[in-house]
Amino acid sequence: MKNIVVYCEVTEEKQIAEVSLELLSKGRKLAEQLGVKLEAMLFTDKAGEVLNRINDFGVDRIYLGESELLFPYRTLPHFKLAKAVFEQEQPEIALFGATSIGRDLAPRIASALRCGLTADCTSLEIGDHVDTKTGFTYKNLLYQIRPAFGGNIIATIINPETRPQMATVREGVMKLEEVSLKKTAEIKTVDVSKHLTNEDFVVEILDRHIEARKVNLKSANIIVAGGYGVGSKENFRLLHELASVLGGEVAATRAAVDAGYCEHERQVGQTGVTVRPKLYIACGISGAVQHRAGMDQAAKIISINTDPNAPLNAIADYAITGDLCEVLPKMISYYKKHSK
Repeated sequence: MKNIVVYCEVTEEKQIAEVSLELLSKGRKLAEQLGVKLEAMLFTDKAGEVLNRINDFGVDRIYLGESELLFPYRTLPHFKLAKAVFEQEQPEIALFGATSIGRDLAPRIASALRCGLTADCTSLEIGDHVDTKTGFTYKNLLYQIRPAFGGNIIATIINPETRPQMATVREGVMKLEEVSLKKTAEIKTVDVSKHLTNEDFVVEILDRHIEARKVNLKSANIIVAGGYGVGSKENFRLLHELASVLGGEVAATRAAVDAGYCEHERQVGQTGVTVRPKLYIACGISGAVQHRAGMDQAAKIISINTDPNAPLNAIADYAITGDLCEVLPKMISYYKKHSK
């Protein structure tokens, strides 16, 4: 059985991307289940503290390519190095973050190696599959699970014949867990000069402008979210007021964002951010599977909806049946009165 490899992204701040750490956490569990090693790929100018951070997650081996030409990310150099590692080591499973970088890099590798790739997975599991035509049983396949057909079903996708089995996973979907017994990974140097030529640097970066993220939903302990049922952008002010009183953040469903009620950076769900707050107050949200995929791991969920049969009520800890324009002002008044 071959190993599991995770492509590790480096952020603008020269830190390893959180989605990469989440994939290392999940990769560690999958590797233990399969009895194989967990490996990481890291291509940057200077690894430095990033290597120490990777070691917090029980990685057995790191394929490291260092050159000032590798940061910031450019498609061709990273593609050539990753492809070289894959061809030489032939991993069983390869995981990428479903970021702009991962979505650029993973499909190119999959196309070059002629293997399958599943995008935006919400869960990864190991299991067997029986071919109904031949009766042959494929052992220990990667179940790549994600919503499909507009979120109407949850699809389990497998790649029984091709290797590696590749998947991209959105940030926040996998739980970030460090190992209790840390160890130092073996470093296997990737010779950058051997694999790259001048043709791989046909794209030259002349200038870069980075805009800092204004909203950080992932770190919010309390989130007040609104759906299309909120009714208008004006009604969303009630959500902002309640969030302000509680010290939380405001989020929205895709339908609410598409309707112009809220900014896209506040979107939670399969096509937005995945969050795990201590308290999630859902206002006017029916609870489509795409949205639940981004918030169903919240510690406590309160659903406010005029429809008592809203799907979200099935996973909510508390369901309030009523008009949010009547319920929210009462909640705001109560918390203002009783908060310090």
